Amino acid sequence: MTAFDHKAFLSTLTTRPGVYQMYDEAGKLLYVGKAKNLKNRVGSYFRASGLTDKTMALVARIRDIQVTVTTTEVDALLLEHNLIKSHRPPYNILLKDDKSYPYIFVSADRFPRISLHRGAQKARGRYFGPYPSAGAVRESLHFLQKVFKVRQCENSYFRNRTRPCLQYQIDRCTAPCVGLVDEEEYARQVDDTSLFLRGKSQELMVRLADDMEKAAAELAFEKAAVFRDQLSQLQQVQATQGIEGVTGDLDIIAAAVAAGRACVQILFVRGGRVLGSKTHYPPLKLEVSPGEVIAAFIPQYYLGGARAIPAEILVNDTPEAVDVLAEALSVEAGRRVSLRQRVRDARARWLRLAVQTAQTNLEAELAGRQSVLDRLEALRDLLQLEAVPERMECFDISHSSGEATVASCVVFDQAGPRKSDYRKFNIEGVAAGDDYAAMQQALERRYKRVRSGEAVQPDVLFIDGGKGQVGQAMAVLDELQIEGVKVIGVAKGVTRKAGFETLVDGHTGRESQLPGDSPALHLIQQIRDEAHRFAISGHRARRDKARRRSVLEDIPGVGAKRRRELLRHFGSASGVANASVEELKKISGISATMATQIYDHLHATGDATERK
Repeated sequence: MTAFDHKAFLSTLTTRPGVYQMYDEAGKLLYVGKAKNLKNRVGSYFRASGLTDKTMALVARIRDIQVTVTTTEVDALLLEHNLIKSHRPPYNILLKDDKSYPYIFVSADRFPRISLHRGAQKARGRYFGPYPSAGAVRESLHFLQKVFKVRQCENSYFRNRTRPCLQYQIDRCTAPCVGLVDEEEYARQVDDTSLFLRGKSQELMVRLADDMEKAAAELAFEKAAVFRDQLSQLQQVQATQGIEGVTGDLDIIAAAVAAGRACVQILFVRGGRVLGSKTHYPPLKLEVSPGEVIAAFIPQYYLGGARAIPAEILVNDTPEAVDVLAEALSVEAGRRVSLRQRVRDARARWLRLAVQTAQTNLEAELAGRQSVLDRLEALRDLLQLEAVPERMECFDISHSSGEATVASCVVFDQAGPRKSDYRKFNIEGVAAGDDYAAMQQALERRYKRVRSGEAVQPDVLFIDGGKGQVGQAMAVLDELQIEGVKVIGVAKGVTRKAGFETLVDGHTGRESQLPGDSPALHLIQQIRDEAHRFAISGHRARRDKARRRSVLEDIPGVGAKRRRELLRHFGSASGVANASVEELKKISGISATMATQIYDHLHATGDATERK
């Protein structure tokens, strides 16, 4: 099939809202997107410049585009969601874990039962949640059973009891099955449970305190003690899970993206109490922003399912077309739903917590042994190594227009970064900006130690650069007669964007590119980025130290005492530089010869102004 003729296609495309579907040569669906203006949106994929990594990789494979026109942009979003869920296109961000979340269910029986519920909410009664896991529900049920003593047994078990069960014996139930509690008192237990689950803890505690005082005044001390214990347990829960003055239901969604992986962290707040959190790792085809991850995640998570949509959703990065997304959620929920990023006080603390958790979980995922081993295995296949590499090194050069050049060497093994083996090399004696010579010096200094047995030889050597830097590495290894090291250059490619790196084989000179979702490429990117970070930190430290160093320190014969006297008299190094020989001679300890040397040195280095 010939290349897609986008100009002819766009010439007849409508400007109305709708959904577009992109297909490859085999007729496989690649991507589904929505648009307020189909012609403008689809046309943006075929601009001559300014395209993102994801767009460039996608456009190269497009052979056909089909569109569906909708009445509104919200309808387009809903249709897009349904198509993504049905076809799961490879270039869309997909939510793998789409199972329903558990709820606490309070039945509508004469003597209601509380239980864990998952799935469609068809039974008569009230549902509270969602909770992040079944374990969180069971923990809550255990607490409710101790405090409010509402039954949790199956109806079949409840109807056939002739005497109280063990739960009554251990004071976890009031035995409505055999009439040991009247209907009115049991209804009160259920009402207290519902108040707690609705987040009305303050209201409930006030009522329990009033009931305790009333029971004590009537000399019903055992009953007062029950109210006291309930009040105490509620106060403990409020202190650990709630924030004073904060009410309402909301979800906090934070996304973090790094090294080709994404983490979405959801924090559940119900009635001002944090019930728990849930972590998702949606796979990415290429690097995207946290806002794009959130924009793809929210519709798949909330729309067309059994999950309750809270009135407020906080996000750490505002998705594109956030108003449309909020309107779609409002339609689904049957009430207004707001999406917010800028919040204060308790909500800001919760949002920061979600962001920190997402970042921490993503770092753990990237560093996880299985993840590392999977990437190492992919790298072994890519480089055609006999075994999984046990040690990898990567070199990078950093400087500012040739100033304070530093080379970095980072080391990775099968457990990830081996920071104790990292090394920095201050490059000296090379022309400013000569990256080839800088790389040669760093490699020689490193691999002379390898040759002498003072350092461990790696299985793979990555060089941040193209054929020139790789040639330097091969020459150094040949000169030092070091064999058995696979040398790979990592060049940024024409676009200089992540996902389009060119790999250069040092032994064959062959250049290649990997698909953006390659685990081997993600490992190489991680190692290269770490070398880049380490080089920049070393360069900045060296540059700042050099810039803090006084020019007076480089003058022969001028020690700390003479520098102190010069600075005390002239006030600064620039004041010394602007002084004449006659003025310098007046300083204690500065002879005529020394004054001439100071003047000549400062003016010869160009650090002084002309003598006035």
